[in-house]
Amino acid sequence: MIVYNLACDQDHLFEGWFGSADDLGSQQTRGLLLCPMCGSSSIKKMLSAPRLNLLSSKDRGDAASEVVPASAATPDNTSLARIAPHHARLQEMIREIVANTEDVGQNFPEEARRIHYKEAPERSIRGVASEKEAQALAEEGIAIAQLPFSVAPKSALN
Repeated sequence: MIVYNLACDQDHLFEGWFGSADDLGSQQTRGLLLCPMCGSSSIKKMLSAPRLNLLSSKDRGDAASEVVPASAATPDNTSLARIAPHHARLQEMIREIVANTEDVGQNFPEEARRIHYKEAPERSIRGVASEKEAQALAEEGIAIAQLPFSVAPKSALN
């Protein structure tokens, strides 16, 4: 896997995980690559030190320190200044989502259906659903949104 830093034409920053270097261009050409925050299809690859996820955690050992030297992975001050405001806004968004949603974990598809069919009180929930479960919910007319990041439990946030 190759992880790229990406940005849309609205300057939303996010990561994209691809099976190969050609996958990014292929997905853009087919219109599959969209900004997770605004839905824009005008995506550009940002300058970054590519991160390759090749080794399993048990095989990493000392190899992780050999992948990219620290000096090569450190962005210049200009890049940090551009990213910092976006990062702060993203952190605030995550805190807002966690504070105002109920984590139903693996029960997300069932609870979303219960809310949709008025079998449970209406409220904002978050949790986990497979791609197949998310597709089934969409086919039932149940609107859901995939978060472009994983959300830690409230107790883990600082």
